[in-house]
Amino acid sequence: MQLVRQNDNKASEARKSHPGRRVRTVAAVLLIAALGTACAGESGDRDRSGGGRSGDGGGGGGGPVESAPEKPGRAGPAPGAGAGKKADAAAAVRAQAEAQAKAQALRAVAAKKWKLAKTPLAAPPPPTAKPRITTRKGFEVTGGANLPPVFTRVPTKEKVVFLTIDDGAEKDPELLRMMGELKIPYSAFLSDYVINDNYAYFKKMQSRGVSLHNHTLTHPYLPGLSYKEQKREICGQQEKIEKRYGKRPALFRPPYGNYDARTLRAAKSCGVKAVPLWSSEAFPDHMEWREWDRDLHPGDIVLTHFRGKEDWKGSMPDMIRHVMKTITDKGYAVAKLEDYV
Repeated sequence: MQLVRQNDNKASEARKSHPGRRVRTVAAVLLIAALGTACAGESGDRDRSGGGRSGDGGGGGGGPVESAPEKPGRAGPAPGAGAGKKADAAAAVRAQAEAQAKAQALRAVAAKKWKLAKTPLAAPPPPTAKPRITTRKGFEVTGGANLPPVFTRVPTKEKVVFLTIDDGAEKDPELLRMMGELKIPYSAFLSDYVINDNYAYFKKMQSRGVSLHNHTLTHPYLPGLSYKEQKREICGQQEKIEKRYGKRPALFRPPYGNYDARTLRAAKSCGVKAVPLWSSEAFPDHMEWREWDRDLHPGDIVLTHFRGKEDWKGSMPDMIRHVMKTITDKGYAVAKLEDYV
């Protein structure tokens, strides 16, 4: 909208030709001010004597508007309510930052105790919504559109990787203490034939926040079995884990990473939602890489095994020291797979 401004010369001439107008205007202003003072005084008297309301809802009363009894009014926001919410939010952010700093300080102490080369980096908060997981190109099976996806990497832009440990042959108590003190998340994919001599070890692991998943009953080469035999291996382990640990796994990893369409159909039939494989594998003295660039990428899944000095050139804590040096040197943190899948 365009504002229309009065011509200054015409206004000046008008004031000169009517000298009495200014006097009348001033008198009118003084009269209105006097009437306003009187009304204010009467209103204040009524307020002090209990008669009348402290505002009429129409013209700038200083107090809250009182509604008639038959029409209850709605109270407005309390003064400073917005500022209070902002202060609460700021306090929550500060508290979270302080908690993270404290946790990282404790992790630094643990890293020194367990002789890690560097303190592991803290993972960012998990996503509010889990990313959509699809089968990696080249890993498809015929008729696999409605089967659990097979993948080696989780879609994310965060510099996080996921540590997974397979089978369960080695039950090193030092591993439980080390990972608990370092607060490094990991996921276990278990085979019953190597854990059935010590279910309690993995129960203790579960109590420390580790998710236990399916790696078949006896670790066979699945594509060499019939559909019925594969279903027994996968669904049988689902039932074992549910019975021993109270929860049916959502994730399944086929032994050696080998599978066919029957494997995925059998897995789906007993509740498996996804099939994570791996991008790299960790040992106490080296890494093996699946990717051509021999490097880590956001969302990579890292595989290792429950093994000891009988099979490796080192212990499980040695393996953790080596893989964490690789991960930390490359600027990555370890996140919890189940927060993303």
